[in-house]
Parts: sequence; C-alpha cells; structure tokens
Amino acid sequence: MRTILLVEDDPNLADGLLMNLEAEGYQMIHVDHGNIVMPEFTKGNIDLILMDIMLPGTDGLTLCRQIRNTGATIPILFITARDQTDEKVEGLLAGGDDYITKPFQVAELLARIQGIFRRQSWLASTAEVEDAYEFDGRNVNFKTFEAKGPGGSFVLTRKECMVIKYLTERTGEVVSRDQLLDAVWGYHIYPTTRTIDNFILKLRKIFEDDPRNPRYIETIRGVGYRFSRPKSS
Repeated sequence: MRTILLVEDDPNLADGLLMNLEAEGYQMIHVDHGNIVMPEFTKGNIDLILMDIMLPGTDGLTLCRQIRNTGATIPILFITARDQTDEKVEGLLAGGDDYITKPFQVAELLARIQGIFRRQSWLASTAEVEDAYEFDGRNVNFKTFEAKGPGGSFVLTRKECMVIKYLTERTGEVVSRDQLLDAVWGYHIYPTTRTIDNFILKLRKIFEDDPRNPRYIETIRGVGYRFSRPKSS
C-alpha cells in the first residue's frame, strides 16, 4: 500500500481528498501547516507528497526546495489555486513532479497520481540504458539521481533525470518538445513547451563545458533537441 502525505490547510478540501484517496487504497497522512511538513517527511515511509503551495507557515515551493536539498527524490504533486504559467514553471523547477489547479475533479487527480507512479517505474527501468550512463567524463545515475559534470557533482530532480534519460535512450535522434512533455509529464503542453527549454538549460549547466555552445544536448531549431555522444567517448 502506497502512503501519501497530504499538505492542505482547507479542511473541507482535505476531508474530501482523504476520503477519496483512502477509498482508492492509499494510506493517507494529513498535515495542515507548512511548518509540520519537514518533521513529518523525515519520519520516512512516504511514497508521494500532495501539497498546496499557499500554506500557513512555510509555503509549498520553499518546502519542495528543502526536501530536494536533502537529496530526496520522493514525488511531489502541487495543488494550488494559482493558474499562471510562470508559477507552474517555478513549481516544476523547484523540484515538483506535477501541478494541478483548483478546482479539479478527483478523477483527474487520481490520473495524475497514477501517472507519477507509472513514470517513476519507467525511470527505474533499465531496459534501454544502464543504471549509470557515462559519456566523455560525465555521468548520471538513474537510480540515485546523482550526476557529475565539469562543474562538479549534483543531485538531479526526478524530472531532470527523466529528461536526460529520455534523450540518452534516443542518442542521435531528434526529439521534439512535445515528445518530451508527453513522456516526462504524461500529457501534451504542460504547461508549455517553455518548460522543456528551462530543464534543458539546467542540464546543460551540469553537463556542458560551455552551456551556450552545447556539444551534447543540441538544439534542433524549430523541432526540439538531440543528444549526441562524441565518437571519442
């Protein structure tokens, strides 16, 4: 049985979500204040965090960054009333795995949660590439999310790891932004193709000697991206 930590200060919404998610077989833990999240998180045994952004005490974006700073890769799905594209991108870049805007149908939320767990299983698979992928002195571990580049060692977010895995599985192929969105987020245009561009910029800062003149993660103008592994590696 998977355990979900629900972080929501609206009692009516929280009660409804607890009832519906428990009916779907999830074990639920509920907190209604941002300052309680980290102590609850450190207890462990949580498979997913379902978290509002606007919270009393510490806000959801800050909490997400704090959780990622521990090296934890637990999926985080934001619930919020905000519907601005920039705020959605901010949540994803903070390390969030998905984003659902109030009001929403429970069926949509369940689909998002199931999608996160399904893509989590894909990321853990080793059908196409080894657990650790190495190229030209760089490497990324798809199990631990640890990466090493010219600037040192880093811990990727789950989405960053999924993007680089998708590209390396298709070395030499041109991959469109829509393909990446569909594979990594599970549906098209979420929230915009600019999301992918932001993730690519972050990955280039990790793996490229000169992010402005990339050798490995190339931009194919008007189409998308291509991962190229140098012949000498």
